Amino acid sequence: MKEQKRTLNARIISDFIFNGLVLLISAACAVPLILILYFIVSKGLSSISWTFLTNIPKPVGETGGGILNAIIGSLILVVMASVIAIPIAVIIGVYIAENRNTRVAKLARFSAEILQGVPSIVIGIIGYIWVVRTFGGFSAISGSIALAIMMLPVIVRTTEETVSLIPGSIKEAALALGVPYYKTMLSIIIPSGFSGIMTGIIISVARVAGETAPLLLTSFGNPFISTDPTKPIASLPQLIFNYAMSPYQSWKDQAWGAAFVLLTWILLISLLSKFLTRRWKIQF
Repeated sequence: MKEQKRTLNARIISDFIFNGLVLLISAACAVPLILILYFIVSKGLSSISWTFLTNIPKPVGETGGGILNAIIGSLILVVMASVIAIPIAVIIGVYIAENRNTRVAKLARFSAEILQGVPSIVIGIIGYIWVVRTFGGFSAISGSIALAIMMLPVIVRTTEETVSLIPGSIKEAALALGVPYYKTMLSIIIPSGFSGIMTGIIISVARVAGETAPLLLTSFGNPFISTDPTKPIASLPQLIFNYAMSPYQSWKDQAWGAAFVLLTWILLISLLSKFLTRRWKIQF
């Protein structure tokens, strides 16, 4: 009896120690994030003002200026990248889900997995070689193509998993009623998994919104507001990089402010993706 009691106490103590270690490690993982958030907020919040958000950068040597050109440029790049990547990625994801055991589907899935692990600087080099050198100049198009390549694997994998969760009986019922296959996919299957597909789209947007390396080699940057997709265009990550590397303290302060704006944008997108993930209920 005493031996069983000692064994029970030892198990309780071991369980308590193990749970304590798990909580400690979990807290340790959250500490770097909290410190990064605190550092960026404390450094960047002081630079935020209406003038900072609504003006373009001042010439070197002049005080003031803002990041309006970078905000507009980032929005244009993300929207153009989404227009390029979303239709292609959704089609590929649906094809893989519908033809899981074919060689083409396996190759597409494997390619998406490999592409997801390719460093962003490599994708920037590819965009430079494919687009910048081909058309003879930096442009918003080249930057959006590089970002679209980075968005593809996330949306492909999410779409595949979403469509795979939809019961096959829904598609069979539609086909039995004489609905063409393409209408079945566009009108029934994809809308049924809309929340899951949209979650993957938002996650991919959050991923590329803060990428710097591809844009340094493709869109290059622009000190003015530009809406011409064939010309260089500014972006928040590229502006932060250039300002942080400059010798001027005023530019470094603005880099912290731009980092705060970019961080807020990404956090809002991430929170939206979490919300959609929790609300992910496919209606059958």
